[in-house]
Amino acid sequence: MSVRVVTVFGGTGFLGRRVVGHLRKHGFFVRIVSRHRDRSRELFGPDGSQFQSVEADIHDSQAIAEALAGAYGAVNAVSLYVERKGETFHSVHVQAAGRLAARAQQDQVERLVQVSGIGADATSPSLYIRKRGEGELSVRAAFPNAVIVRPAVMFGPNDAFLTTILALCHKLPVFPMFGRGLTRLQPVYVSDVAEAIAGVLAGPEKRAITFEYGGPRIYSYGDLLRAVVREAGLEVRLVPMPFAVWHALALVAQMLPNPPVTRNQIELMQLDNVASPDMPGFAELGISPRPLETTLREMLTTGGP
Repeated sequence: MSVRVVTVFGGTGFLGRRVVGHLRKHGFFVRIVSRHRDRSRELFGPDGSQFQSVEADIHDSQAIAEALAGAYGAVNAVSLYVERKGETFHSVHVQAAGRLAARAQQDQVERLVQVSGIGADATSPSLYIRKRGEGELSVRAAFPNAVIVRPAVMFGPNDAFLTTILALCHKLPVFPMFGRGLTRLQPVYVSDVAEAIAGVLAGPEKRAITFEYGGPRIYSYGDLLRAVVREAGLEVRLVPMPFAVWHALALVAQMLPNPPVTRNQIELMQLDNVASPDMPGFAELGISPRPLETTLREMLTTGGP
């Protein structure tokens, strides 16, 4: 049996690098696509018998075609959380994702996984959420049997979620919460999402399906912060701050080169981030998601699993 090639766009990102590792465990040859080949080599070493590093930009149609050549499957794990010069939510999540899907369909790639996010909605007033939803529609229009993956907020070593909360709790005696801390979250371990993606590609089904992946517990934002503070053994006072104040701060912060908070982040924190019980998820793949507290303890004691 010949080795099957899976091309992972965004293969050096927070989720992408884990997807690469789990695909290799499933016996796939992985073509790792990123804008900086050196970054790929830092993470995975020199090209070998199980993977190949490719430097390409997802906006470059020819580069996409070359990266997909001869591939059995593809994963689009490219994401954008802050719009920058030349890159917008529309250009990345809608246009580039659609072009990639169209090329995969043209080249008869058998499997395509598009990474989106819980809450993606093409009718949302939030630009980020709306473009995520439009991106799903763009991908499905071009590649009807695409698999859409919607993870909840992901955590893991060196993440932008738990790591940031811990760093702020260590520095600040008072922690300003988004609103009253009532937004519901279902944080999911990044490696569980990566294994689910690899499992989908390794499985026999080749139909259109949308998965939502959430962790084993639903928290309110306030309860999650209290759990982090408790596990870290810190004394931090959690203070509610109205969303109107956060939006005003973001308006000022957006003028900075690297804003500490963005309107996009605030909009996301005003919406529950919980997997729908009516959608397929980890159970269909036989995966028991890892509790946040387990990873948090490891991050506190050993720097992460």
